[in-house]
Amino acid sequence: MNATRPRILGLTGSIGMGKSTVAQMLRDMGVPVFDADAAVHELQGPGGALLPAIEEAFPGTTGSQGVDRARLGAAVFGDRDRLALLEAIVHPAVADIRRKFLAENDNKPLIVMDIPLLYEKGGGQGLDAVAVVSAPAEMQRERVLARPGMTAEKFEQILSLQVPDAEKRARADFVIDTGTSLAATRDQVAGIVAALGSA
Repeated sequence: MNATRPRILGLTGSIGMGKSTVAQMLRDMGVPVFDADAAVHELQGPGGALLPAIEEAFPGTTGSQGVDRARLGAAVFGDRDRLALLEAIVHPAVADIRRKFLAENDNKPLIVMDIPLLYEKGGGQGLDAVAVVSAPAEMQRERVLARPGMTAEKFEQILSLQVPDAEKRARADFVIDTGTSLAATRDQVAGIVAALGSA
């Protein structure tokens, strides 16, 4: 294990705030990014390790292509108990992948944990700082409603389960404003990398 361990930055933000764009900017700057959502997709994709457990708990939601996200989403949508059951299957497996990622990158000055529901699920343990990706509410709404299959009702349901953006910004160590140009956003990201990566 490296004596000077990496600084660990948690990256989060509500739906439609531009977090994926910021995560890619970080990767482009050479910063390793652990994407919890990508790990979930791998575990639930074709041949994924979690398919048998998910099929047993939610019959008819998996197939040769992995999890049928629409069916599984419908099975847990708006039902906190069923969502908790799914999370009990998924979260331990994601934690294993996360541990491997940390071990593989323990010689880097800075690593980023992309955690969509950091504040909602209490995923802030072991982080040195948190960056929240944010944009004006109207811009957020436009981005989300432009997604395939998204409705105003679904968007409101998702928002109701997320910590409000204002509270996330207040609790964050860094706020990355994506309501501006890509170049301006990249400059903000570069500033955080410089501040943490050289500390």
